[in-house]
Amino acid sequence: MSDVYATRRGLLRDRCAAAGNAAALITRPANVRYLAGASPPGAALLVGPSDDMLFCSHTPTGEADEGRLDEHLRVSVLSAPGADPAVAAGDMAAVVRADSLAVEEHHLTVARHRALRSVAPGLRLADLGLSVEQQRLVKDEEEISCLRIAAEIADQALGELLESILVGRTERHLALELERRLVDHGADGPAFPTSVGTGPNSGRSRHRPSDRRVEEGDFLTVCLGANYRGYRCEIGRTFVIGTSPADWQIELYDLVFAAQRAGREALVPGAAYREVDHAARSVLDSAGHGEALSPWTGHGVGLEIDEDPQLAPTAMGKLDACVPVTVEPGVHLPGRGGVRIDDTLVVRPEADGGPELLTITTKELLAL
Repeated sequence: MSDVYATRRGLLRDRCAAAGNAAALITRPANVRYLAGASPPGAALLVGPSDDMLFCSHTPTGEADEGRLDEHLRVSVLSAPGADPAVAAGDMAAVVRADSLAVEEHHLTVARHRALRSVAPGLRLADLGLSVEQQRLVKDEEEISCLRIAAEIADQALGELLESILVGRTERHLALELERRLVDHGADGPAFPTSVGTGPNSGRSRHRPSDRRVEEGDFLTVCLGANYRGYRCEIGRTFVIGTSPADWQIELYDLVFAAQRAGREALVPGAAYREVDHAARSVLDSAGHGEALSPWTGHGVGLEIDEDPQLAPTAMGKLDACVPVTVEPGVHLPGRGGVRIDDTLVVRPEADGGPELLTITTKELLAL
């Protein structure tokens, strides 16, 4: 992997040079991890004209939450209490006589930006923008392998929950059990706070689990994800508890399933982000649910659970191969409940079989 990180930093160095910047300062944790292999708390990465260095407040531990550092990367552990790694990196840029430094203005606070100017007044600061995020968009096969394992872990955790007794248990209890099962199966932790919604709470996007207990006849919506080596996936399913589903539940489920299938089938290289959103959204909109829909149909996943691209009506851009995304349409009927179906997939060309489905738990409407 060391060669991979060096290559990634080399690509960023070339982009900076083309924009007239001698060096880049990376402070956003996911971007630091992408380029360095690890992101200790508060760490800052200096990608210099010819050499790179990670500045941090403590020696990297190699623990799962930080990642494993590129062994060929120079590390500077700051000894002064309260020293800012970003400011130390800016000082080093001045020492190596870089005349300009591209920084992540969307992540740096105003105070840190001012501190950089004060420590290196002769250094011209430019905005790096979303250069690293754009570089992260297309995943290599090792990254996709991590996502695939994360999806397998999430599928296992969900599958085991479905085999247990659910009636009478609270949403909060089920969410905690799912997160424990994720870790039991090898996850570093949950990819995001697990959502469990029952009855009138079902189908709500990012519902925070409550003390409501599961009852017979409820819709049960579960949305969870695993974090494996920093890479995060997402899966969401809706089930019926205890009895055969009512007619309205079948009708609503079939509608959301059709929307989700349309979104999945639209995932082809070259498809506009908004076209994927429209494919799923139009199915629900035509059935009269347009006003209640989420502002997006899906989003990218990787080192963050919600990253580019955004599959939304106004999103600009087109899909590339090897971009992992979610497709997660849903409908919530206030006071009654709803349905949400969520998968993580990787965009693949038709010649390779089309989109690769990573989360494979059945989408059949099961009565549990």
